[in-house]
Amino acid sequence: MTVNVLGLDLSMTGTGVAFTTADGTVATTLVKTAERDGDGRLVQIRNTILELAPGATFALIEAPTARSFSSVISGMVHGVVREALVELEIPYGTVLPATLKKYATGKGTGDKTPMAMEAYKRAGAEFPDDNQCDAWWLWQMACDHKGEPVIHLPQLNRESLTKIKHEWKPRPKK
Repeated sequence: MTVNVLGLDLSMTGTGVAFTTADGTVATTLVKTAERDGDGRLVQIRNTILELAPGATFALIEAPTARSFSSVISGMVHGVVREALVELEIPYGTVLPATLKKYATGKGTGDKTPMAMEAYKRAGAEFPDDNQCDAWWLWQMACDHKGEPVIHLPQLNRESLTKIKHEWKPRPKK
């Protein structure tokens, strides 16, 4: 049985989520939000995480990159999602986008197309958007990190596992 983990590609407009289903397989979804809803979109994203995350043993999040105003928006999304994970006592880590690309393709550069091609080549997986593809790769990386890889990747790709930054884990109960 596959480990119960989450892969989270966070964005205010389209958050990709990959999660372990009841039968131990992976599913993806997109939390698509409307700009007219303003900061109410944060509640929608948080509620989706609260719905899909219970029981997960680890979440892997694509780390934000600094880009002026967009980094403020990204920070707000990361804040509500991380708060939800803390509330559920789910440990989580982050990886930089280049690290995720290297895990998926063996190279840390390039656009999203090679990631989608590798997902199809290695698992027959297809996605309606880049956010779900990224989330799927984050889920794969999280499973591998927890010692239960689902797909076989070359050692060059797997070296990216050492770059996972553990951001939070629950304190042991007394």
